[in-house]
Amino acid sequence: MEYKNVALHTFQLFQRVAKVLEPPPKLSVSEWADQYRVLSKGLSAESGRWNTDRMPYQRAIMDAISDMSVKRVVVMSSSQVGKTEIILNVIGYYISEDPATILIVQPNKKPMAEDFSKHRFAYMIRDTPVLKGKISEKKSGEGDNTVFSKDFPGGFIAFAGANTPSDLAGRPVRVVLMDEVDRYPASAGEEGDPVELAATRSTTFWNRRSLMVSSPTLKDSSKIYENFMEGTQEEWEFQCPACGKFQPYEFKQLDFQTMKMRCVHCDWYLTRQEISQQPHKWVAKNPGSDIRSFHLNALASPFTSWESLVKEFRKAWNYLKTHHSVEKLKTFINTKLGLPFDDTEYQAAGKRDVDEEILLARREAYTAELPDGVLLLTGSVDVQGDRLEYEVKGWGKGYENWGIKKGIIWENPGLDGAWNTLVDLMGRTFYFANGCGLNVAGTCVDTGGDHTNRVFQFIRDMQRLGKPFHGIKGYANMPGIPLIYRRTEVKIRNERGEAIDTTHIYIIGVDSGKDDIQTWLDVREPGPCYCHFPLDKDAGYDRMYFRGLLSEVKVEEFKRNGGAKIRWKKKKGIKRNEPLDLFNYNHAALKLINPNFEVLEKKLSLGINYMQRSPNGNQNRKYGQIRRGVEL
Repeated sequence: MEYKNVALHTFQLFQRVAKVLEPPPKLSVSEWADQYRVLSKGLSAESGRWNTDRMPYQRAIMDAISDMSVKRVVVMSSSQVGKTEIILNVIGYYISEDPATILIVQPNKKPMAEDFSKHRFAYMIRDTPVLKGKISEKKSGEGDNTVFSKDFPGGFIAFAGANTPSDLAGRPVRVVLMDEVDRYPASAGEEGDPVELAATRSTTFWNRRSLMVSSPTLKDSSKIYENFMEGTQEEWEFQCPACGKFQPYEFKQLDFQTMKMRCVHCDWYLTRQEISQQPHKWVAKNPGSDIRSFHLNALASPFTSWESLVKEFRKAWNYLKTHHSVEKLKTFINTKLGLPFDDTEYQAAGKRDVDEEILLARREAYTAELPDGVLLLTGSVDVQGDRLEYEVKGWGKGYENWGIKKGIIWENPGLDGAWNTLVDLMGRTFYFANGCGLNVAGTCVDTGGDHTNRVFQFIRDMQRLGKPFHGIKGYANMPGIPLIYRRTEVKIRNERGEAIDTTHIYIIGVDSGKDDIQTWLDVREPGPCYCHFPLDKDAGYDRMYFRGLLSEVKVEEFKRNGGAKIRWKKKKGIKRNEPLDLFNYNHAALKLINPNFEVLEKKLSLGINYMQRSPNGNQNRKYGQIRRGVEL
């Protein structure tokens, strides 16, 4: 039909109807954010209307999510580059523009998933007008559903913890958002890798999407690094005005004196202001991948000064030289440079060249049970099938440490007698040459042996009595987790296996502790991190002790499906490693106490045993002082 045969007013009516019925133009995630998103005051570095141009590197990351040809997006980055805001923009986009079922996974359900839902998500909904009224809360009688599950027209969003298997095995979802994946546990209960479990939730959708973001940890075990390497491996690069070539922001190219970055191609030096005015783009090293993966570091963030990064690096480097520990440098590389820490690069510096002969010859004749320099005592207990092995260790400033007593309680840990003996041993007073006494401030007891339930009972009883005993369980071959990983509740069972009570224990990353012990044993001069051992044969530091202390080495093992993993392994022919475990548990006890050594030194100089209660049982405890008297 030709238009000339249609009345003009009829044609105009059709035009108006078509315009009303026409779907709105398809927005990308960044376009949606620029048009609608409002940043909440107090929760963002800058509040008010969102502007992607403020952090232009975010544009390609967000738009990759709304790109129909991309199924998975990976962001390996430092802190303070807007990772969380990217996740929130993606959530807002799907609620507003493309309703879908969404799962967001945090490292744990409480407090992280709960906090994200109650604060970051809830405030975005409150402050972004286009999202107001779209979230329907569950009824109050449904409890946690109001926090962990939200419905909106056409979809829902579930907030899950990577440590909760049931959260990861529910109904299918189209969009999976995984935050800080390198902080996920190795397994969600007994169900396996939480990353794989979460990803499986979306496999039935042809238009599925997943976003994975995190700061990395150790190179050989980092989930985010592994996924980044599978993807396009894109770097945010700027153009040098002198030679016209692009290059990424690299910390090693920064001149600490002038705060200028050197061009890797022509040696031209640029200020941060000059770099910010140059063209930028994402450059892929592996452009053929169907996974978009991005790397960002804090040098590119407008909210981080280069001067502060240099200051933090120098602090970490000085700590390495002073304490022979890479922990602070590892944190800097992970959270500021957004790079995985390559432990193999530091193996030469930390390689052990001490042996049991050297340590035997290094023993000292203490002038008393407690040598000068000891400011705090910790205890550790390794539970075996037929005995309890224990050690008391002294600590001073800068992790300088003294072996005080290593012994064995030859009693069945399944019976009360062994534990009564242990309480007496850890409750006794040790003395300096001047007659001043000191008691153990905290003892870590291994719960992973043959008498787990009995140890749980013991820890519960000690905690109720206010005695400083802590249950611990070591996670081995998980180098990405810190020495004090997390506190968890465990069940105490009766003879029929029924749960009748609970107590709390600490999960510790034993690999991290062993790394520290290895570097400390290599320190040759008394001072920070130096390990002292007594010559007195009754103290228990004999050849067998040092053989056990040096019983494990760090080795590189290749995986069946490719790649390699670094792990701690017993030396060939060595069966007993209790001394190494006891040292590690003592280190954990020190971390849990977190003492103020300056305060303790003043008290001991006055002859005060700060661990003893006053005769009437009242300590008149001041603020800042824990119940047992160690001021933090």
